[in-house]
Amino acid sequence: MNKYPRIASLKTAKEFRACLDSLNISLPFDETILHALESPLSQPYCLSNGRKIGNRFCAQPMEGWDGTPDGLPTEYTIRRWNNFGRSGAKLVWGGEAVAVRHDGRANPNQLLIQEHTLCSLEKLRTSLVQNHAERYGTSDDLLAGLQLTHSGRFSRPNEITCLEPKILYHHPVLDPLFGIPADFPLLSDAEIDSLIGEFVRAAKRAQEIGFDFVDIKHCHGYLGHEFLSAYSRPGPYGGSLVNRTRFLREVVSGIHAHAPGLLIGVRLSIFDLPPFRSGPDGVGRMIEFQDKRGKHPYAFGADPADPTKINLDEPFAFLQTLVDLGIELVNLSAGSPYYNPHLQRPAYFSPSDGYQLLEDPLVGVARLINVVARAKAAFPGLAIVGTGYTYLQEWLPHVAQYVVRNRMADFIGLGRMMLSYPEMPDDILQGRVLQRKRICRTFSDCTSAPRQGFVSGCYPLDAFYKALPEAELLRKKKSH
Repeated sequence: MNKYPRIASLKTAKEFRACLDSLNISLPFDETILHALESPLSQPYCLSNGRKIGNRFCAQPMEGWDGTPDGLPTEYTIRRWNNFGRSGAKLVWGGEAVAVRHDGRANPNQLLIQEHTLCSLEKLRTSLVQNHAERYGTSDDLLAGLQLTHSGRFSRPNEITCLEPKILYHHPVLDPLFGIPADFPLLSDAEIDSLIGEFVRAAKRAQEIGFDFVDIKHCHGYLGHEFLSAYSRPGPYGGSLVNRTRFLREVVSGIHAHAPGLLIGVRLSIFDLPPFRSGPDGVGRMIEFQDKRGKHPYAFGADPADPTKINLDEPFAFLQTLVDLGIELVNLSAGSPYYNPHLQRPAYFSPSDGYQLLEDPLVGVARLINVVARAKAAFPGLAIVGTGYTYLQEWLPHVAQYVVRNRMADFIGLGRMMLSYPEMPDDILQGRVLQRKRICRTFSDCTSAPRQGFVSGCYPLDAFYKALPEAELLRKKKSH
C-alpha cells in the first residue's frame, strides 16, 4: 500500500505546505489565485518573430493509440483533438506524436504523416482550430504544431506485443531488458541519412496542411533522445556531442531549406536516469550497472560516476545548440515511460505493468519544476514549456501561477489532465470553481489501457470512455 498522502486530502495551503516541508522539497506556490487579465497565466507570450501566443497553458502531445492501421485518425482521435481546441490552452504542442514512417510507430494505431494521411491530418488540425475559434472568438493567438517522431528502440509498428526496434547502439541494460540480442543490427549511417530526409519531408507536409510548427522529438527514449546518449556509437552520429546532435542539425537544416518559415520546436528529456524495475516488494529500484571504468555512461543528463545524480552540463550545451539553430520553442520532460516513468509522470497509481512508488510523487513534480527553472534561468530567451503538473491536481493553478509569475517556465504543459478535464485551463483563467470530479487523480488507466490493447482515454473520469465496453474489460484485466 502507498504510504504517501493523497493530494485531494490536502485541503488548505497550510496542509499543502506542511506536506512539502515534510518531504524537504522546494515547491513554491501562490495561496491566492488571480483570474482573467490579472493572472500571469493569462498573459500572452510573444515569440521573437512577433507571433503571439494568447496565454501560458500548453496542451501536451499524447501517445495516440486510437488511429487506424494505416495511420489515419478515428472518431476517438478527432474527439480528443477537438477537446484540446476547446481547452483554452493557446499553445498546442502537436496534439500527439505522429510517426514520420511506418517502422517508427510506437504502436500499430499511431498516426502517420504520409501522402495518404495528409487530407485527414489537415481536417484534424482544422477541426481543432475551428473548435477553439467557436469557443473563444478567435484563433489568431493560437499556435498549433505537430510532433514528429520515430520510436526507434521502442517501435511496435505491426503488433502491440511485438517489439521491432531500430537502435543506434547496444545498451547493456535496455537490450536484455527488452530482449534485444547482442548481435542485433544497428541503424547504419546511410539509414540515418535516409531518415533525416523523412523528417524533412514530414515537416514540409505539416507546413502545407497548416501547422504552425513541428517538434523534432528528443524525449522519452525514442530515436531522437537515443541519439543524445549514443556515446559508444562510432562514426558521425555518435561519440562527441557534436556528432550526437548531428541528426537534429541536419533535420533543421533540411527544414530551413525545404519548408522556409516553418517554426521548429524540440521536446527534450533534459535529464535521464538508469532504468528502474520492480524489486521483490514491488517498489521501483534502479537496475545497477557499471562499465569497466566503474561508470554508467548511458543516461543523458546524469552523472556517469553517480547516475542517481542529475548533471546538466550536456543538456545545457544541447540547449545552446538549439539557440544557435534559431530554435525558440522548447518543451522539457525527463527520462522515459518505458523504464523510469516516475521521472516524467509522477503518479499515485502505477500502470498495470509498472512498479510501485519509490518516492512521494510530489518529489518528482518538484524535481521537474526546479530543473526546468534552472534551464529557464540559463536560457531566458527560450520559450520553455514545463512538464509534470498533472499530479498537483487542485494545487496545480497555485503552483503554475507562481512558476510563470517568477519566470521559472513560460508555459504550463498539461498532458493526462487534458484527457479527463480538457476545460481546466479555461476554468482556471476565468476563475470558475474547479470541477473536482473531473480532476485527474493519476489512476494511470490512460497508460494501462493501450498497453492492454485498448484505445487510450480516461476510463475512470471521462463519461465517454467510462461507457465503452473496454472500460469493463480493463477493470477485469487490472484485477488479475
